[in-house]
Amino acid sequence: MQKIAFLGLGHMGAPMARRLSDAGYPLTVWNRTAEKAESLVKEGARLAASPAEAVRDADVVITMLAGPEAVRAVADAIVPELRPGTHWAEMSTVGPDVVKELGARVPQGVTLVDAPVTGSTDKAASGRLGILAGGDADGVAPVLARLGPVTRTGPLGSGAALKLVVNTAVIGGVALVAEAMKLADALGLDEETAKGALAGGPLGGAAGRAFAADVHFGNDLAVKDVALATRATRLPAMEAVLAHFEAAAADPEVAHEDIARTVTRIRGRNTP
Repeated sequence: MQKIAFLGLGHMGAPMARRLSDAGYPLTVWNRTAEKAESLVKEGARLAASPAEAVRDADVVITMLAGPEAVRAVADAIVPELRPGTHWAEMSTVGPDVVKELGARVPQGVTLVDAPVTGSTDKAASGRLGILAGGDADGVAPVLARLGPVTRTGPLGSGAALKLVVNTAVIGGVALVAEAMKLADALGLDEETAKGALAGGPLGGAAGRAFAADVHFGNDLAVKDVALATRATRLPAMEAVLAHFEAAAADPEVAHEDIARTVTRIRGRNTP
């Protein structure tokens, strides 16, 4: 089986890496905070001391990192080590410009695929993520399929572009549900009745995500994604949404919590 180097073991990366380990792939892992790799190492993964060490013998490299700067920093370390024939699946949410920048840096014979995911931690653990794959994904298709259904989106960068579209819709919908619930509160409506009406309408999916438990998408990451989207084109509604999430991310107690915490803040409540 292909030897995999998995870089980035955050809320999403750790369960994704475990899926590949459980499938029998020889797995080397790296994370900036090495302690987060301990459980995977106990299950058979090899811990690398650096990104460069992790990728030297890999057939497939997967990066699942927090954002553009983290990806660029890791790219600085791994690009000189990538061997011809290696496939690099960049699965972070960084936008198409960063993916194209990486594409210009990879050595000849190395195939870069942008393959960001839709879904949260629950789907990462169960292999039900949606994989949005741009570029030539044939060489990594079996690996990606272990993580969830793969949608081929087009040329390199198209997966990253579609991920911004999807996340913009989700985050915007969650903020809209929060404001709708704030209105319901102001009008004295029963909370569960209002939630039920929203869940049964066109914003049902957003309502479900707004009040979800046992999943995780940090407010700081939502800020990063919406900022990428609003830099791509003028989005007045999403600029207002960005202000909501920036206010949440400015609070150290809330910044890394799930976006459901921003819903409570928008409603003017102190607890999730």
